[in-house]
Amino acid sequence: MKTFKLLINGQLVDGAAGTAGVVNPATEEVFAQCPIADEAQLNQAVAAAKAAFPAWSKRPIEERAKLIDRLADALMARKDEFASLLTTEQGKPLDQAGYEILASVFTLKGFVDMRLEPKVLRETPENRVIEFRAPLGVVGAITPWNFPVVLLMNKLGPALLAGNTMVSKPAPTTPLTTLLFAELANAILPPGVFNVVCDRNNLGGLMTSHPDIAKIAFTGSTATGKKVMASAAGSVKRVTLELGGNDAAIVLDDVEPVATAQKVFTGAMTNAGQICVAVKRTYVPEKMYDTFCDELARLANAAIVDDGSKQGAQIGPVQNKAQYEKLKEFLADAKANGTVIAGGAPLDRPGYFIAPTIVRDIGEDSRIVSEEQFGPVLPVMSYTNIDDVIDRVNESDYGLAGTVWGKDVNRAMDVASRIDSGTVWVNQHLAIEAGIPFRGSKQSGLGAELGEAGLHEYTQARVVNAALA
Repeated sequence: MKTFKLLINGQLVDGAAGTAGVVNPATEEVFAQCPIADEAQLNQAVAAAKAAFPAWSKRPIEERAKLIDRLADALMARKDEFASLLTTEQGKPLDQAGYEILASVFTLKGFVDMRLEPKVLRETPENRVIEFRAPLGVVGAITPWNFPVVLLMNKLGPALLAGNTMVSKPAPTTPLTTLLFAELANAILPPGVFNVVCDRNNLGGLMTSHPDIAKIAFTGSTATGKKVMASAAGSVKRVTLELGGNDAAIVLDDVEPVATAQKVFTGAMTNAGQICVAVKRTYVPEKMYDTFCDELARLANAAIVDDGSKQGAQIGPVQNKAQYEKLKEFLADAKANGTVIAGGAPLDRPGYFIAPTIVRDIGEDSRIVSEEQFGPVLPVMSYTNIDDVIDRVNESDYGLAGTVWGKDVNRAMDVASRIDSGTVWVNQHLAIEAGIPFRGSKQSGLGAELGEAGLHEYTQARVVNAALA
């Protein structure tokens, strides 16, 4: 069994608070031990990042970019190793794990080419005004268990390029890919620039309130995001919050229903539905409702649900027991308030497996529609009026993403522009890339990840205003 270590100030070290078993969600068995940091080690990691910041921030951005590029190349060289470990600790099928590692490489490579050029706001004979972008200091990155690698890279790439240093805390149930990445980073980055500490969900509050951390970059649930925001307020930390979603798919009446149902199904069931921007509720014109639902049910019944490491697995287990138990509550709600036409129950085998579930004839006020399920469960509602369905979609407290499916692209884009979400895709799903900013609306987040806007989140804008005469 491989031994994993924390990374603090360029040293791979044991956890002062012992170790914790990491469970394979496909078997419910512990397959590795994770080192657990105590408060003193967290403070050491923050102190190391703070001490490394002056030299790192003064390094030319071209040099920082070259080191980030080397990180991306090192990750790519061990793609298969990372993908295998990711499948074992997270549960997603091996092909999806491989895609996450590739997306992580592309994200780092995307930031390598970005720059923070001074912006001339005014240039006259009497006045010159220039806006500069300066790094913030130490960034605390808190990442979730659904995409532990790429969601770290979304933060690491812009943070380091802008000249910040980082302390990373992965989710307790999926820490190992982050610790493996720490080994790569330790061979490439100067000591203290990147540090990793792991916990039993007890160090997050100490990070978000730590006086020497300048910014918190958090991805997770809305409920936890509110706590992060409140804790960070004590020192007016900068925060980026990518939170929950209840993302709607609106199907327009000019599509071919069977082909569109197949795309919606993929958008709902990838990574067992454990994606912040997964399709979580679908609205279908009444005239094609039965055909659409029947095809979704056929796909759900035909899907191969298995250990993600096995050849042919299409849907893996739910990542952890707490989420598994929560999903069983949602399934009970679905049976009480709607018509389950596929799935509807856990699978009778070891592992946190939920049968892909399709629910029709269910109301907006049911839990399975109004809340974020975060699992392989999809409620489907019908509609007759597009204005009404847009209102129904926008009534949610969430506004992370959504999709609109239509043959008339201009009409579909018009509908998309009326959805109160940070991103709405038209005739595609999960079109996320380093160069395009990703934001949440309402209670789905604050600030941006990715794109130039995401890079700017890791800087402080400074205006120099000079009188020339």
